[in-house]
Amino acid sequence: MCRIFMSYWLQSSTERAHILVIDDSVEELQVLLAALRRVGHRISLAFDALEGYRRAGVLQPDLILLDVHLGATSGFEVCRLLKADHATAHIPVIFLTAGATLEERLTGLREGGVDYILKPFEPEEVLVRVAVHLTLARRGTQPPASEDDEPHDLDRVIVTAAQRLIEGDLANVPPLPALAARVGTHEKRLTRAFRAHTGRTVLEFAREARLLRAQHLLAQTPLGIEELAHAIGFSSAANFTTAFRERFGSTPAAYRRLYRGSVCDA
Repeated sequence: MCRIFMSYWLQSSTERAHILVIDDSVEELQVLLAALRRVGHRISLAFDALEGYRRAGVLQPDLILLDVHLGATSGFEVCRLLKADHATAHIPVIFLTAGATLEERLTGLREGGVDYILKPFEPEEVLVRVAVHLTLARRGTQPPASEDDEPHDLDRVIVTAAQRLIEGDLANVPPLPALAARVGTHEKRLTRAFRAHTGRTVLEFAREARLLRAQHLLAQTPLGIEELAHAIGFSSAANFTTAFRERFGSTPAAYRRLYRGSVCDA
C-alpha cells in the first residue's frame, strides 16, 4: 500500500517535468534514467560541462541533476555559471556524487545547489528528492527570462560569476589564472570579457570592490584600520590608507569621523 501511494504521489507531483542530467559517466546513469522515466519525466542528457551549461540555457529544464566531477571543469563551476545567468538562475540544481565530504557539500550549497544525491543511486530516494524540489521550485521561483530580455551571453555570465567570487571573499581573491579556471574559462578570455562588460580589468574591479566594502565597514563596524585592511585583502594598513585616500580624498580614519559626525548631527 505504501509503495502504491508513493508511486501515485510521485507521478501526480512530477508529471511531465523536464530534467537535464549532466554527467560524464553513461554507465552509472542507467538505473537513474529508468527510474525518472518510469514516473513520466522527460530527460535530456549532457556529457560535459560546457554542453550542459549550453543545453540548460536552450532547453530551460525544470530541474538539473549535475555530477560534481566532470573532468577538467567541476560541477561547482557549472553551477556557478548557471546561477550567474538570468536565463538559468531559477532552475534548481541537485548535485550527484560518489561521496561528498562536509566541505564539498557546503561548497555545493554555497554555489547554489539545493541538494545532494549519492552514487550508487537509490531510485526511490532520487524520485522523492526530485519531486520535493520540483514542487518547491514551482511554488516559489521566478520565471525564466522572456524573449525580450538580453540575449544569452556567455561572457556576461562568466563576468558575473567572477564578480561574485571576488566579492564573496575579498581577503582571498585568487590569482587571475585560478579565478578564470573557477568560472570555467581561461585567463585571456576572462580579461577580455571584464574589459568589455565593466570597462575595467579584473584587478581594477577587485580593488574597487575592496574600497567600497571598506566604506561600509568604516561606517558600520568598530574594526580597527589594520584589522579592516586585512579583512578586505590589503597587505598592510599603510597600503590600504594610501589606496583609500587616492579613491575618496580622505584617510579611512577621517572618513569614519566624518560619517559618524554626520549621523550624530542628523
